[in-house]
Amino acid sequence: MRIWKLLLVACIVMVSLLAVGGLAVATPFSDTPANVAKGGQLYDKWWVAAGVAQPQGDHPLWATQTTNTRKGLDTWRCKECHGWDYKGKDGAYGSGSHKTGFVGVVDASKNKTVEQIVAILKGAGNPKHNFSPALNDASLGALASFIKEGIVPDLTQNIDYATKKPIGGDAAKGKELFTSRCVACHAADGMKLNFGSAEAPEFVGTIAADNPQEFLHKVRAGQPGAPMPSGFETNLTLADAVNILAYAQSLPAKPATAAPAPTAAAAPAQPAPAVAAATQLPRTGESGLPVLPIAVAGLLLVAGGWTVRNLHRGRLKGLSG
Repeated sequence: MRIWKLLLVACIVMVSLLAVGGLAVATPFSDTPANVAKGGQLYDKWWVAAGVAQPQGDHPLWATQTTNTRKGLDTWRCKECHGWDYKGKDGAYGSGSHKTGFVGVVDASKNKTVEQIVAILKGAGNPKHNFSPALNDASLGALASFIKEGIVPDLTQNIDYATKKPIGGDAAKGKELFTSRCVACHAADGMKLNFGSAEAPEFVGTIAADNPQEFLHKVRAGQPGAPMPSGFETNLTLADAVNILAYAQSLPAKPATAAPAPTAAAAPAQPAPAVAAATQLPRTGESGLPVLPIAVAGLLLVAGGWTVRNLHRGRLKGLSG
């Protein structure tokens, strides 16, 4: 009887600890190239990169600014508030139609740990900046790792903001890299994929000329929902990316004839159905041990213990008879 009680208590304790621990234990934050690249794609368009339901309406903090008139999904993109150069109000988005007045993430990159950045993403500084109802710890950790390890703190060293031309870019080296890395998908003229629409087409040359900061971000981090290799994962340096930018600016920004319709390969991954509000976004699930299999295993252990107990009792009765 004593052995049975000990077995039962041990099973209950194990199941309880595993169930609670499976929910609480998160994947350790990683600064591997793949994780940093994933974070860069989350910074771009997190619901596509994470494969979760797209948010509906405007971001809760969007109402605190009045200069940027965009609505809906744009308001949820990290880049829309903090810029492709990560400097927010102190960068390229400090003026023009994208101006919001929000700060950038450069200070956090320099002065916060990955864990502290994750806390900010969970609303530690402002409950309205809580992304944890939509993104699990692995995704939040990847985004924080990108902010900590992947951003370029001062792109004014690489891009002339007035002319939008790269500083120190070597177009000849960029052509070699573009030919070996990019032509297969984008074609030699960069016009195989239309990222925009037939009415407002966007090609490699378009983005390179109009938004060089965005161009560098995507070359380094990749495109959410598309099989585009990231520079982080293919040993592409910032200097290499600037060289590709220098060459890409020589490519046509507009078609000589009617633009092709956006291709299936260029279209972003289809998002899941929208949800009512940010606080109702479904979790993708925290990293850790699955609770249901653990519970089943625990029940099996208890049942096994019960069977052993009954067999033991029967055996004793048999011996006594």
